[in-house]
Amino acid sequence: MNKHPTIARSTLHSSSRHDSGPKHVAGVAEYIDDIVEPEGTMHAYLALSTRAHAEIVAIDYTAVKSAPGVIGVLTADDILGENDVSPSHQHDEPIFAIGKVHFWGQPIFAVIAETRDLARRAAHLAKVEYRDLPHAIDVRAAQAAGGKLVTEPLKLERGDVEAGLASSPRRLKGSVVIGGQDHFYLEGQIALAIPGEDEDVTVFSSTQHPSEVQLMVAHALGIHQHAVTVNVRRMGGGFGGKETQGNLFAAVAAIAAKKWHRACKIRPDRDDDMTATGKRHDFVVDYDVGFDDHGRIHAVDAIYGARAGFSSDLSGPVTDRALFHCDNAYWYPAVRAVSQPLYTNTVSNTAFRGFGGPQGMMAAERWIENIAYTLGKDPLEIRKANFYGTDTNNITPYHQTIGDNIVHRIVDELETSSDYQARRQAVLAFNAASAVLKKGIALTPVKFGISFTATWFNQAGALVHVYRDGSIHLSHGGTEMGQGLYIKVAQVLADAFGVGLDAVKIMATTTGKVPNTSATAASSGSDLNGMAAYDAARQIKERLVVHAAKLYQCDEAEVLWVPGGIQAGDQFVPFDELVASAYLNRVQLSAAGFYQTPTIHWDRATGRGHPFYYFAYGASVSEVTIDTLTGEYIVDRVDILHDVGKSLNPAIDIGQVEGGFIQGMGWLTTEELVWDDKGQLRTKAPSTYKIPVASDVPPIFTVKLAEWSINAEPTIGRSKAVGEPPLMLAMSVVEALSMAVASVAEYKIAPNLDTPVTPERVLMGCERLKREARG
Repeated sequence: MNKHPTIARSTLHSSSRHDSGPKHVAGVAEYIDDIVEPEGTMHAYLALSTRAHAEIVAIDYTAVKSAPGVIGVLTADDILGENDVSPSHQHDEPIFAIGKVHFWGQPIFAVIAETRDLARRAAHLAKVEYRDLPHAIDVRAAQAAGGKLVTEPLKLERGDVEAGLASSPRRLKGSVVIGGQDHFYLEGQIALAIPGEDEDVTVFSSTQHPSEVQLMVAHALGIHQHAVTVNVRRMGGGFGGKETQGNLFAAVAAIAAKKWHRACKIRPDRDDDMTATGKRHDFVVDYDVGFDDHGRIHAVDAIYGARAGFSSDLSGPVTDRALFHCDNAYWYPAVRAVSQPLYTNTVSNTAFRGFGGPQGMMAAERWIENIAYTLGKDPLEIRKANFYGTDTNNITPYHQTIGDNIVHRIVDELETSSDYQARRQAVLAFNAASAVLKKGIALTPVKFGISFTATWFNQAGALVHVYRDGSIHLSHGGTEMGQGLYIKVAQVLADAFGVGLDAVKIMATTTGKVPNTSATAASSGSDLNGMAAYDAARQIKERLVVHAAKLYQCDEAEVLWVPGGIQAGDQFVPFDELVASAYLNRVQLSAAGFYQTPTIHWDRATGRGHPFYYFAYGASVSEVTIDTLTGEYIVDRVDILHDVGKSLNPAIDIGQVEGGFIQGMGWLTTEELVWDDKGQLRTKAPSTYKIPVASDVPPIFTVKLAEWSINAEPTIGRSKAVGEPPLMLAMSVVEALSMAVASVAEYKIAPNLDTPVTPERVLMGCERLKREARG
């Protein structure tokens, strides 16, 4: 009897390093700008408008065309297909503006030259004559100008809101300004297009959505999708900024490549990238909330105005998701939430990690905070009083029943492990004795729905080949932007076949292998692509079981998968030996896997449905110190407990929680987008736009996973999504800063700090509360 050997293998639920980690450290990870350019590669550069809203009267290209190295000028007239890259297919986002520009930085044409530098210099030489039109830059200006929308708004309503407000013992009204955020991916937007024979073109694009780039390029060229192949090995960051924003750059490169029959690459400078590409939507939320003396909310009525920009892009789904998260972890007996995706003369805003959810949650935390200061209570007490129940008080504003609520346990465990209550008393004592430095501490929860709310995106495909020597080739529709998706799906496959991780070859994502894929977004990359790969493995394994039963003369039920191979009756057969014999017996060793998320449905017209497969939960405690004379502050300590279900890869997941928190902290504290009165973005470089750096990481930063959590739904390995939910943990930093500011008025006045809570806003908040306290 042969016994199977003991082998080292990577399985699910174990910490494996990121597959590209050693390459990143060594500097050999290949990005698009590292690809050796084909002979004769051209370079494109966009010419951007210098008006926020204007008619284009005339353009003189003479100086551009005569500039050194210029091959030609690409305009809307060169587009054989459709001059549009709108992901919402509303045909409102032209590749090149025709007749009118709607924001400062809108592409008007592209210069094609022998080198990138020559193209960039020539792009500034055109003489453009404008006739200025009125412009609205921000939410309040857009509302004042009539409130034109870029797409249909959404209304979520449950219960009798008017009656709930009227009967509430207490009521508060207010508004909160929630700032936007630039993605600031380390690898900027870039595309390389290589023309082929007939209509064929191959595009290397830094995109989270290869199939959409494929579709947009096909539309722009006026050809079918089958002639366009899009390849993505990895991105140097995405965060949602490469879900739709890569469409424009890929289309320009492809149009030029086919026009001149030469490869073409486009890569903007950072300032032009920031000027011409969309960002996280900034919101102004107006609210009316009724509550009682215990702090329990009776009714919420809120309007969520968002700076959408000049076109629809993803503003409809983003503002929808803001409404889906207007409750965070809280039960509203009566609620009405209405979105306002407003037309503004700014770049069209787009997906960003959290996809509107963070803005919805921040508004919820604002009225929780206001209730607490009104009643003189710890905001955590108000939060707990309003948490969703488990068997009752568990219907969301969109009428989905929450069946997996663990927020109580998460918060209770973190409150205990972080020693929150004792530390809060210490903070109060410190503030009573300190005249200049003030401290704050806050504990905030997160409940985040997982699934695309556009139901048709909840699908994925994978292609798995097993070769004669037992090595495995893995392709799927997900993209790798540093989040560890590739290694997780490889772990799924290695675990399914019982082999070591080194047996699995992770292939670049390509539309030529897996068609019609969804964007790697909505925190669903592992959920969808992991299950698709598992399905492909299942098909191959079923064939191998049938083969082994015949070959080793046993029942199929006696063929068991074990580490390193199979046990067929009393005989162990190594995986490579099994595969080799299967090939000789003409067993198919390839399969296309597929997965669609079950149970979800959504009716936008009625505002009802079950849009989320499950919820991910988390909580964080942040402690801060502010200087009331300057507004400067530091984040002293952060404790996090986060729910990822049964983690596929704890090392990767903890990294995602850490990174998500820091990025969220940047959004809420330092990353400020500023437009001048002419509509030009002034914060468009590292010198004027401050992302968090290593020194901003709290000196005490404790991150733990809720190891007891197992997803109630049959996800891959019973895991939960981890990409987006951790970002909202950073709300605790804002709440802690608010407490520190409130201390200057004996915690009797709600500080109502807009985000980002910069040192300037902290200082102005302190001064305002001092004045109000004096009467």
